[in-house]
Amino acid sequence: MEKTTSNTMHHQIDWLVYISRFLQLSLLSIGGVIAVLPDVHRALVADMGLVTEAQFTASVALAQAAPGPNVLFIAVVGYQAAGVIGALVALAAILLPSATLAVLMTRWGEERRTWLPVRAFKAGMTPIAIGLMLSSGWILAAEEPTLPAGMVIGVVALLVWRTRVHLLLLIAAGALLGTLGVL
Repeated sequence: MEKTTSNTMHHQIDWLVYISRFLQLSLLSIGGVIAVLPDVHRALVADMGLVTEAQFTASVALAQAAPGPNVLFIAVVGYQAAGVIGALVALAAILLPSATLAVLMTRWGEERRTWLPVRAFKAGMTPIAIGLMLSSGWILAAEEPTLPAGMVIGVVALLVWRTRVHLLLLIAAGALLGTLGVL
């Protein structure tokens, strides 16, 4: 049996399923890996039972608080699920397909940037990426839903959509609200 979480729960891991889920999610991570957070949650918490709700939420919060890319949450939750090997396998499986596809498609799209289908594809992907990120916020807020948190999510979504307010200012405002105990 593989040690899978910090609270000494033990699970037999089907590594083929574990790897294939992250490989599949890699190709769906439009707008960044945080967009597939609900599906990672479904895989590791609901379907495979490798981490608890609390561990998942804490893993995401820890990774988001640390400096670096959003993909860190995959390593942290992978560690919770299956130790160091789980973290490395999850990270490799989520990064390799999407990074390879992104490089290939960027080169192809750049050569054809004036084509109407290429421009239409780029325009069509924007609402999909926004929707995926909103669903990630919904999963995180569902752990302990509050009216102020819901209002902040709505206001931030509106500001991102309709203004050019720098995202770092919004992140700082969220940190301040959290520090003050509003959220």
